[in-house]
Amino acid sequence: MSYQLIAILMFISMMFMLITGQRIFAALGAVATIFALLLWGKGASEMPFHAAFVLMNWYALLTLPMFIFMGYMFSEAGIADDLYRMFHVWMGPVNGGLAIGTMGLMIAIAAMNGLSVAGMAIGASIALPEMLKRDYDKVMITGVVQGGSSLGIMVPPSVVLVLYGMIARQPVGRLWLAGVFPGLLLGGLMIAYIVIRCAINPSLGPALSKQEREAIDWPERLRLLKAGILPLIIIFSMTGLFLMGITSLVECSAVGAATTLIAAFVKRRLTREVLLKTLRETLSVSCMFMWVILAALAFSAVFDGLGAVHAIESLFQEKWGLGRWQIIILMQLTFIAMGMFLDDTAMLIIVAPLYVPLVKKLGFDPIWFGILYTVTCQIAYMTPPFGYNLFLMKAMAPDGVSLGDIYRSIIPFVIIMVIGLALLMVFPQIALWLPNLYFAR
Repeated sequence: MSYQLIAILMFISMMFMLITGQRIFAALGAVATIFALLLWGKGASEMPFHAAFVLMNWYALLTLPMFIFMGYMFSEAGIADDLYRMFHVWMGPVNGGLAIGTMGLMIAIAAMNGLSVAGMAIGASIALPEMLKRDYDKVMITGVVQGGSSLGIMVPPSVVLVLYGMIARQPVGRLWLAGVFPGLLLGGLMIAYIVIRCAINPSLGPALSKQEREAIDWPERLRLLKAGILPLIIIFSMTGLFLMGITSLVECSAVGAATTLIAAFVKRRLTREVLLKTLRETLSVSCMFMWVILAALAFSAVFDGLGAVHAIESLFQEKWGLGRWQIIILMQLTFIAMGMFLDDTAMLIIVAPLYVPLVKKLGFDPIWFGILYTVTCQIAYMTPPFGYNLFLMKAMAPDGVSLGDIYRSIIPFVIIMVIGLALLMVFPQIALWLPNLYFAR
């Protein structure tokens, strides 16, 4: 049996185990172990041992629990509630204003924790019920929460970009800066969609009534602006100090976590229950990341040992005769297909070691490719039938929001992301201009 056929059997076996409902780390680890033992015998037992030490030597992985802690503390301590209240008061008088404010909240959360899950939880538990209570169209606002929360893996400090940087051996600082304008571009396109749609049909997002507006005087409105100060301090203490060269990547994550903890204490919301719940959630998610990465490293080692990288290169260029842009487009399509079954972390660790060397050989910038991958992950997260965000939203949405509503809600936001992806492919400088300018200093 040829090595190429063995590699295909490995991939099919992994996908079959995932379809049957096995946990990601179990599917990856089991397939890697079985095929390694069949191919190389007892000596293959060294591979998971080596993978574990590679994992523990990734110093940047220390940032993951810090960023995860920030997101959960931000939510559990009620800081997000205050921020949404500010958006609610200032944007409510505009048609679709609460949906625009929700998008602003999602971007602010993305800039503080780097994950989409926290944004989804906060948007579904805080923003969605408020908008439903004010007769907003449930299909539109369900899409707003899903689209906005997906920005968490794009805007710095994106955890996905940290992982991509480690696997592709690219500087995280450049990746973070490369994600700024694409993240703002996608957020801006989504806001423009909300504004235009609510201008055409105001019943989709009615403004606050005159009575509600008059009930809030100007001193109260100005006081609520203070809710935006804490997030700015947290963002500056983390991303700002890192980009100024004062803190390293790991140090900036620790400073951000400490600042969020202090903010919860200052607002007198740092209770024993909040702290314990935040620590439990942080430990749970961090361990999940570690197990998936460990299993995927072992899988990638066996996969790569079979010559999969060379086989993919030969398949794309020699057998299929594809051009460089056709290969890039095909890569994005495979990401979307895999994203229906895998989360971004597993998909990244499986595919990036295979694709990144080819991307470099084709003459493309791996920083730019990392941003393309992240946008494609966002699309995959919201693509039926098994989009990750779809089922998260169904689990968190209030009564009355059906799975059909959730599926229909993401159509315009997926279209927006496809447009954003096309713009990034045609104009790479959208992603590369800022990091090139900053690091040229």
